[in-house]
Amino acid sequence: MATFGSQTCGRLDEGATREWLVPDGCGGYAMGTVSGLRTRRYHGLLVVAGDNPARRHLGLASLDPVLTLPSGVSVRLATHEWADGTIAPRGHELLAGFTLVDGLPRWRWRIGDVVLERELAMMLGRPAVAVVHRLLGGGPVGLSLEAICTWRDGHGERTADGPAPVVEAVEGGVTVEGAYRLRGPDFRTAGAWWHGVRHREEAERGLTPVEDLWYAGSFHAELREPGDTAEVSGWAGDLADVPPPATRVVDAAHQRNRRLSPLALAADAFIVRTPSGPDVVAGYPWFGAWSRDTMLSYEGLFLTTGRAGEGRALLRAYGETLSRGMLANTADTGDVEYNTADGTLWFLHAVDRHVTTTGDTDLAEELRPALLGVIDHHVRGTRYGIACDPADGLLTQGADGEALTWMDARVDGVPVTPRRGKAVDVNALWINALAGFPTHKRLYDTARASFARRFPSPAGWLHDVVDGPDGDDATLRPNQLLAWSLPYAPLRPGPAILRTLGAALLTPLGLRSQAPGTPGYHGAHRGTPAERDAAYHTGTVWPWLLGPYATAWHRLGVEVVADIDAHLGEYGLGSISETAEGDAPHTATGCPFQAWSVAEVLRASYL
Repeated sequence: MATFGSQTCGRLDEGATREWLVPDGCGGYAMGTVSGLRTRRYHGLLVVAGDNPARRHLGLASLDPVLTLPSGVSVRLATHEWADGTIAPRGHELLAGFTLVDGLPRWRWRIGDVVLERELAMMLGRPAVAVVHRLLGGGPVGLSLEAICTWRDGHGERTADGPAPVVEAVEGGVTVEGAYRLRGPDFRTAGAWWHGVRHREEAERGLTPVEDLWYAGSFHAELREPGDTAEVSGWAGDLADVPPPATRVVDAAHQRNRRLSPLALAADAFIVRTPSGPDVVAGYPWFGAWSRDTMLSYEGLFLTTGRAGEGRALLRAYGETLSRGMLANTADTGDVEYNTADGTLWFLHAVDRHVTTTGDTDLAEELRPALLGVIDHHVRGTRYGIACDPADGLLTQGADGEALTWMDARVDGVPVTPRRGKAVDVNALWINALAGFPTHKRLYDTARASFARRFPSPAGWLHDVVDGPDGDDATLRPNQLLAWSLPYAPLRPGPAILRTLGAALLTPLGLRSQAPGTPGYHGAHRGTPAERDAAYHTGTVWPWLLGPYATAWHRLGVEVVADIDAHLGEYGLGSISETAEGDAPHTATGCPFQAWSVAEVLRASYL
């Protein structure tokens, strides 16, 4: 449970930098900040996923409460920022507190003796939000709830230059664009553009920060005494299928969520049900499904949390995407891409962990032909120069303009860290995969011996890449951790080298992607997309790396002291961020809620 008082809620430099997320289990969500200010284009109370979790639309942007006090004075409790920087209204200054209870956000405003509480939940398994307002003190008061709406791509903006959203009256409320429905007490139609709503985080990220929103109308209720409530529901999909009362949805969410540990609840957000079966959202609010992220996260998300049944279905479905021995990486870009040298090897690792953990030999037999096909295609060679070198059994990869490892950022189409050649992490995964196939024992023995001979560098750590276009690359990066942490790792860790890595790379939020002081190091991860991408894997901290780091030390009988728990109340509440800046104080960046960050920390906590 995360709790913040008026000193945090009432200051936008504090309350607007902490975000909450309530997923619907389908890839959509409600999301915002402690202060109530929408700081991202992605913030809203009803964000709806399409067939692909990445294809989301923003519907209900906000539901602005306005109290009419016994004196007749109206008080606006919402907070908005406008294109000129003005903050109006300033409802955050009336917040007495915010609490995240069982993963659900709860606000409390106080105006003298009048206390109003708001709580919301999503209805698990369908795109439906339930918002409950409850009078806790004072009264009687009038409450109006202004529906601020749009219907647009989650990654874009909609402005008044185009047509206004089509709003149609229905029983208990309205439909918007025929895409979603709002229902609550005594709806009164309005209809006006709100021009120039600003999102400060998009401005910080070098993206378009302003959009226009549509004031569709307002719901109205009288709260005469403490305990009285006003409820509003919003949903997409089958608009005739009215969800249960909002209080029932909120109560059901509390009952379900409180059965989960904090990290298990964080993990739960990323497992979604799509029309094709279970899948994983790589990160909120802008990622969809990425196979590398999914397979790297598999053990933490599915096996550690006891969801092997869903995981089994996911593995089978992903196996059907194999082409020329490669797993489809993502369809976030609009087309299915096969542009990863390690995602498929992580898939083999996930299948192995599933079978080893559950004893599901039926799945092993079902997938074995496909998995053998992966090995055979890699031996013969497949896309992007991915092939086994017959001279040493190691896997090489690379093609012009491509970045095929997890360090895949590009600026103007040029890879920042191409890592072309024989990358240490890719080959650790390759040897880890070969260990599971007795038919390839000779190749496994050759590759393992070659790894032990080729990768140690004179500097005392492992090369990041060998046989690259410019020879061997000994840049101090964390990728070598996989050489000691995987179940069938090619090497046994040594305390000295792990201490060296820890001294150079370890931070409270994870490990840096490159050591400070090395050529090309970036300690800040901010600015325009190009500036952020340039730093993405050249110094930026990645929490997911805590998993292999802790595992390597665990193999030596040493348990790593973790600091990440303190982060659960700093950025994405109850969760772990995608990245953080390499330089102290290691400000969190990227997605506030990231699957592999949570999954690897969760997995490592059960070592």
